[in-house]
Amino acid sequence: MTRVAIVGGGAGGALQALHLKRAGIDDLVLIERSRAPGRGVAYSTTRPEHLLNVPARRMSAFADDPEHFVRWFADRAGGTAECYAPRMLYGDYLAGLLAEAGVETVSGEAVDLGPEGVRLAGGRAIPADTVVLAPGNLKPATPRGIDPAALGELWVDDPWAKDFAEGLGADDTLLLLGTGLTAVDAALTLDALGFPGRILAVSRRGLAPRAHGPREPLAAPREDLPPACTAMLRRVRARSEEIGWRAAVYELRTVTQQLWGSAPEAERRRFLRHLRPWWDVHRHKLAPAVGARIEALQAVGRLTVAAGRLVSVRRDGGEVAVCLRPRGGGEAGTIRVARIVNCTGPEADIARSGEPLLAALLEAGTIAADPLRLGIAVDEECRVLDAQGRASDRLFAIGPVTKGTFWESVAVPDIRTQAARVAALIAR
Repeated sequence: MTRVAIVGGGAGGALQALHLKRAGIDDLVLIERSRAPGRGVAYSTTRPEHLLNVPARRMSAFADDPEHFVRWFADRAGGTAECYAPRMLYGDYLAGLLAEAGVETVSGEAVDLGPEGVRLAGGRAIPADTVVLAPGNLKPATPRGIDPAALGELWVDDPWAKDFAEGLGADDTLLLLGTGLTAVDAALTLDALGFPGRILAVSRRGLAPRAHGPREPLAAPREDLPPACTAMLRRVRARSEEIGWRAAVYELRTVTQQLWGSAPEAERRRFLRHLRPWWDVHRHKLAPAVGARIEALQAVGRLTVAAGRLVSVRRDGGEVAVCLRPRGGGEAGTIRVARIVNCTGPEADIARSGEPLLAALLEAGTIAADPLRLGIAVDEECRVLDAQGRASDRLFAIGPVTKGTFWESVAVPDIRTQAARVAALIAR
């Protein structure tokens, strides 16, 4: 009888456990080091203003029962298929499913794998024949030029901390490093807490996520798609003129993994270097209510989104002096901020992640970084590749750390597909 250990108790780990149960594998354990199982970073928020980025109809834990979450949401909160539910409610949904399925959970930090199974910090071993790595999004790295020790309490490494604006007033400016989804969460929290000062969000390109419009139909492209980045960009622009940019991007949803998998590595690198920031803000959109609130904050001057890069950062008494150079080569200038919040988004390079388990497995050659340094190298069945490129039948990985192979591997529909595939392989 196979005993399976899942390392990581966020959405990915929860979905994997649920699909293993459905595949008839009852001897499994879910290992989570810090949060309640089923929640992870995204769904452990307690802020009602933090909404899902997709409507309820796309959030079922099970592809063969697409209305599963909709029914749960309707019963618990009166929501509908088109509603964008609070993320904390989705955490309740996953946690409830784990409890109903009777999934065994262990609280502890996995630091290595051995013949006996998963080794935890402190020396305890969790027996397992097969292991699934589901670490979710890795913790953001500290940007270059930032010395957290020197900044002390003026540096906020956790953008979801409950008190990062405590003690600030109307004359204070708070700097968000990053302008993506994490920065949106931080701005929403500041607004809800009544922060009266100014919020400045800065990234190299100053791009912020766009909002969803009316329901977009999921339809496959009607023609063969060009393999090159430049030709694809022209195609998306032309389709945007015909059907609108949201529909033009969304109709690639059915073929994105296929396009990524068939693209030569050189084209993938071109995409990452030149197009990725624009793809991210158009592909990973905000709930309409969130987009409207962010626009309102910008309209009244409470939130500014700017393009630039850090030149220097130093503590000056109870403030931080930040020298910023605007994008385009303008004159660098210094601003004084009350705090800096790290909203740069998850680290992708597993060698820089600071995760003890990943570091140990890398050193042993049990896992390898994918060629683009987007996560863990896996094959199309989510089997982990070792340093020699050999696929394991005992070690799998799912979720964001598989971006190098699948690209689309962050959203619940993609992760549940991976979880079902891995469960079927293990059951066989």
